[in-house]
Amino acid sequence: MEKISHPFVAKTRLAGVLDRNLRKLEDRLGVSLSIRGHDLIIKGDPKRVAFARFYFDKMGELEEKGFRLREEDFHIALDLLEGNQSDSLENYFPPETLNFSRKTVTPKSLNQQAYLQAIKNYDLVFGIGPAGTGKTYLAMAMALSYLQDKLVQRIILTRPAVEAGEKLGFLPGDMYQKINPYLRPLYDALFDLVHADQANRLIEKGIIEIAPLAYMRGRTLNSAFIILDEAQNTTREQMKMLLTRSGFDSKVVVTADITQIDLPQPEKSGVLQAIKILSSIKEIAFIYFTEKDVVRHPLVQKIILAYQQAETKNNKE
Repeated sequence: MEKISHPFVAKTRLAGVLDRNLRKLEDRLGVSLSIRGHDLIIKGDPKRVAFARFYFDKMGELEEKGFRLREEDFHIALDLLEGNQSDSLENYFPPETLNFSRKTVTPKSLNQQAYLQAIKNYDLVFGIGPAGTGKTYLAMAMALSYLQDKLVQRIILTRPAVEAGEKLGFLPGDMYQKINPYLRPLYDALFDLVHADQANRLIEKGIIEIAPLAYMRGRTLNSAFIILDEAQNTTREQMKMLLTRSGFDSKVVVTADITQIDLPQPEKSGVLQAIKILSSIKEIAFIYFTEKDVVRHPLVQKIILAYQQAETKNNKE
């Protein structure tokens, strides 16, 4: 057991941010952390303490150079250092920032930053990972940013209307009312970023179109930002159809959680086939998220990890 005192708190404006982060950082660093006066006390295994000291040295350097670090930046920096990418720290900060009428959006993990960069640099991007990692939300934010900057003329948001144990025919209302619940998450992301009256005007004018995937057949979508959400529930034919709708000056972002496929034959998911046959095309980007990228309640990370471990164990048996 080793105990050292680190002057990080004395020379940083972020004592409050660090204090809120202590318990999370303790788990990740494998040490005990406490703040006493102007010092950070680090206790634990000597190797763990040495790495923690190195980590806080780097965070202090960033602070001294004028970077205004947020709570999530502590964890992004730790991701980089754990991957032996200390030289990449200053290349990451400051992170991508997207400004909207209701809020400012910034990536909260290294993979989220890579996702935003991939969307900027590639015309077709796949975001693959568990729920809560920001796949749909960040894609929506980038789509709105492109619309604001007049880089596209419209946004197309689409999902497959797959019955996950429920039958559409037994739902009340007409066809629009039946499919609307499937599209609700896309509306939620949109209305969280911009004011309702602004969003409704864009929808009424057809600048933002939210529709089930079946409505995309036969169309060519020029100067559009297209988001295919819940793509793990597309058939192979649907996936091919959507990917071939893209026209000139368009971007396509495909989001999928391949651990939650609701198709009768999961192995025939369109996104699984797309990953297999398109991954060698250098003009297409694939970003894979993990439980570390979950930005919901911290318990969600542990739930996802527990399911992954259980599935791995079952596969071995």
